[in-house]
Amino acid sequence: MSRARQPPLVTGISPNEGISWTKVTIRGENLGTGPTDLLGLTICGHNCLLTAEWMSASKIVCRVGQAKNDKGDIIVTTKSGGKGTSTVSFKLLKPEKIGILDQSAVWVDEMNYYDMRTDRNKGIPPLSLRPANPLGIEIDKGRFPQKDLESLFPGMSADFTSENFSAAWYLIENHSTTSFDQLKMAVVNLKKQANKKNEGSLAYVKGGLSTFFEAQDALSAIHQKLEADGTEKVEGSMTQKLENVLNRASNTADTLFQEVLGRKDKADSTRNALNVLQRFKFLFNLPLNIERNIQKGDYDVVINDYEKAKSLFGKTEVQVFKKYYAEVETRIEALRELLLDKLLETPSTLHDQKRYIRYLSDLHAPGDPAWQCIGAQHQWILQLMHNCKESYVKEQKGKDTLLFYLYIYVCNTLLHSPMLDLDSDVRPSPIGHLSQTASLKRGSSFQSGRDDAWRYKAPQQVVFVEKLTKLVVSQLPNFWKLWVSYVNGSLFSETEKSGQMERSKKNARQRQNDFKKMIQEVMHSLVKLIRGALLPFSLREGELRQYGGWEMKSELSGQWLTHVIQTVRLSSESLTALEIPNDMLQIIQDLILDLRVRCIIVTLQHTAEDIKRLAEKEDWVVDNEGLTSLPSQFEQCIIHSLQSLKTVLDCKPGEASVFQQQKTQEDVCQLSIGIMQGFIDCLEQLSTKPDGDIDTSHLSVDVSSPDLFGSIHEESSLSSEQRLLIALSNCRYLERHTFLNIAEHFEKHGFQGVDKITQVSMESLKELDQRLFEMYIEFKADPIVGSLEPGIYAGYFDWKDCLVPTGVRNYLKEALVNIIAVHAEVFTISKDLVPRVMSRVVEAVSEELSRLMQCVSSFSKNGALQAKLEICALRDTVAIYLTPESKSSFKQALEALPQLSSGTDRKLLEELLNKFKSSMHLQLTCFQASLSAMMKT
Repeated sequence: MSRARQPPLVTGISPNEGISWTKVTIRGENLGTGPTDLLGLTICGHNCLLTAEWMSASKIVCRVGQAKNDKGDIIVTTKSGGKGTSTVSFKLLKPEKIGILDQSAVWVDEMNYYDMRTDRNKGIPPLSLRPANPLGIEIDKGRFPQKDLESLFPGMSADFTSENFSAAWYLIENHSTTSFDQLKMAVVNLKKQANKKNEGSLAYVKGGLSTFFEAQDALSAIHQKLEADGTEKVEGSMTQKLENVLNRASNTADTLFQEVLGRKDKADSTRNALNVLQRFKFLFNLPLNIERNIQKGDYDVVINDYEKAKSLFGKTEVQVFKKYYAEVETRIEALRELLLDKLLETPSTLHDQKRYIRYLSDLHAPGDPAWQCIGAQHQWILQLMHNCKESYVKEQKGKDTLLFYLYIYVCNTLLHSPMLDLDSDVRPSPIGHLSQTASLKRGSSFQSGRDDAWRYKAPQQVVFVEKLTKLVVSQLPNFWKLWVSYVNGSLFSETEKSGQMERSKKNARQRQNDFKKMIQEVMHSLVKLIRGALLPFSLREGELRQYGGWEMKSELSGQWLTHVIQTVRLSSESLTALEIPNDMLQIIQDLILDLRVRCIIVTLQHTAEDIKRLAEKEDWVVDNEGLTSLPSQFEQCIIHSLQSLKTVLDCKPGEASVFQQQKTQEDVCQLSIGIMQGFIDCLEQLSTKPDGDIDTSHLSVDVSSPDLFGSIHEESSLSSEQRLLIALSNCRYLERHTFLNIAEHFEKHGFQGVDKITQVSMESLKELDQRLFEMYIEFKADPIVGSLEPGIYAGYFDWKDCLVPTGVRNYLKEALVNIIAVHAEVFTISKDLVPRVMSRVVEAVSEELSRLMQCVSSFSKNGALQAKLEICALRDTVAIYLTPESKSSFKQALEALPQLSSGTDRKLLEELLNKFKSSMHLQLTCFQASLSAMMKT
């Protein structure tokens, strides 16, 4: 059921004042749907409906009647809206009588008056005219107020044509200052006018006296002759004569008046024809009026006139009426075709579509114009979508051609440039530089500022998706609303609604499945066009030829995919707001899910590539904790990547979790492990490979840079052992902090299999840590261990034949100095690594010393004392770094020596140990730290 119309509202009237029978134009809102809808029109309380002419819903023309009130409202009453209101008023002026010879500022129609009963003008007979100055003397208007005269002569009038004429009022008003002599002249003039009137009446009688007397004489003679004869013969003859006379008179009259009577008959015929033309001028003028109104676009007027003509002459049997009505039908058929063409014309607004459908319905057009319009709009939307794709594909190919020629030009320019050193090994070729432009398009967060221009330049596929979704969101709502209007019958006018609504509902029920297929076809086209641009691998080969065609040189970055997902989500929300059933929009939700999965995969892949490029950013600057910026950069890179995926991972209403599929969970888990493993490989590469062996194939090369690997070579003073220590320090921090923090972020963002990611990454990190640690121990412990045996037997020293010990020999002091150097180097990088490194070095030294002692076949007394002194000195010096293994080695070494039997030897041993510790006090200070502080691992 349609909404009730608003009551009429009059907002303007022109003119807003005037006398009775003034023609006015009324303007406002909701003034009716047609002439039959207008029930009442009052101005200042007077009913003006009889003279009202309805023009449109905002315009009515009428004449003001004789109202009692001087000022009042204009009230319009309609069948559809009821009694209305008015925001303006009309002022009724009293008419001022203006004579024929009086001067006036406006044109006065002296010859016509308005007949309200017939709604037309009639000419006033000349005899009814009265002179403006009946006295024939000069009129001298007095200055008496009109109100005073009305009160002095109540119910009277100064108009001499009025029934209530007052001569005294007339004289006071027009001749108050006239002299007595002039009044006498006025009396004479009145008498002359009266005499002329009487003389005019007598003149008509005088002119016909002769004819009257001749007729009278003839009748008298006939009468006398009849009386004298009195016989039948005479009577018969006289009767015959009389008949003859009458016949001759009749023939003579016919002859005399035949021409006059003919003219009279012709005039009567013409008058009758004119009356017929006047009476039925609506029909005769209708074809021409239809043409004119069609040209002006006044289709409502044409339809109203056609309905009126159809009701009056649709079943007529008069041939003339049939002929003209057939012409009207021809014009209306042409109008139906014109309106149908306009209805199916695209693009058009929903308002125009509804209007043309209503017009065709009122004109009883064959078929179902509303459904034809729905079908045309459906095909137009599909065509717009495919045209949008074709235009962007052609534009992309044109840009690619331009880039190719630009590439050739740059290559030729750079290759022949004298500023380019082609023999340099450090500076790469320009072709190698240009081949890396694909990585620039990904917009990595760790690229230089030079690449930002690429990152913020939207790819063609992204612009296409925005344009495509905007097109669908702008066109589909009107398409859906047109269907809803078709279903509820609001497309039809009030007069046709009762019957059309039932037919519309019946047609809608029959075509509901067809319309559903239309919506699904639009949704499928939208989704497949987007898949063809962003996910071509998700389409079959046949669909790819129809919906694809894009040149996929490089896949979009996660940043642009996130933008596309947001665009598609907004489009889905807009379509959902139209109350389109969810089953029709499910295909869009599936597309969003696939885009979200792809965005996560691509983002993680690009993150893995960014992680590999972190080797380029290692500056080897160590902070107080023995760390470089590399672990922090690694963590920030992953956090930034996960934050960029936050909107993708969050589920909007109606969306499923991105990790609902097992395959997605496995792929994301493997990519996450790959990211962690990539950073571990980066650490190993930095710590173990020489500068020249660093893999730079993934780096973005700039041929204009004066030093391609300046950031790597500027810290070339670091030794391999120092890099190993820095890497070990970073590994320790990664194990205890970074990997755990990253695992928390993975869990926070809903990643599945975080435990597996952490476990595999930790195992790989520990393996790297152990390899690096063994390498460092090998670098530092082997020289110390290797120097023990030559130092012990320097100068042909023999344990069997040696002098009384005087102190610790130099080889041991040198070994301790080397151990102190290792301690200093480790402490400089990271004091937390000191216990671990020193313990392993002491183990290696103690193990070698134990082996050397066990290889001695025999010791003399002095030899045993010397050996025990050196073993005890070494053991006591590194006591805080002793481990069960090193303690066992020292024990085995001491057990290989003969026991000291005398107290003198033991005393000497103690004195020599104290002397050693005293003399080496400064050097051994590094070994005096608190055990609790140094044994942290």
